[in-house]
Amino acid sequence: MKFAKIVFRIAGLWGVLLMTLMYFLFDVVGRQYPPPVTHPDFYYGFVSITFAWQVVFLVISTDPLRYRTIMAAALVEKFGYIATLAALYARGQLQFGQFAVAGPDFVLGILFIAAFLKTRGRPLLA
Repeated sequence: MKFAKIVFRIAGLWGVLLMTLMYFLFDVVGRQYPPPVTHPDFYYGFVSITFAWQVVFLVISTDPLRYRTIMAAALVEKFGYIATLAALYARGQLQFGQFAVAGPDFVLGILFIAAFLKTRGRPLLA
């Protein structure tokens, strides 16, 4: 259980840091990967929803046994994002640098699987 606590706490804190920075990088993203972002609602919506997931990771870290079922949704969050970026990259719609940002998410996804498996079969506390 300690492993799952550490994994989800690191994931949550890392994500909160990155997503907080993303709120201030709207114009930078457009300059680095032209054309500029033309739909701020989608950009900030993505950042807000992703930020909310970081809070979920922090909640899971408080009691992985209690929140084990939510870990399955966390896996969908991680691997859904990776699969989306992989598909876009394969179609030539992303530059490699845009696709490479999925690397840490892939590592965290593997750690999420390990945390999920390590908490399997543990009795829930009443």
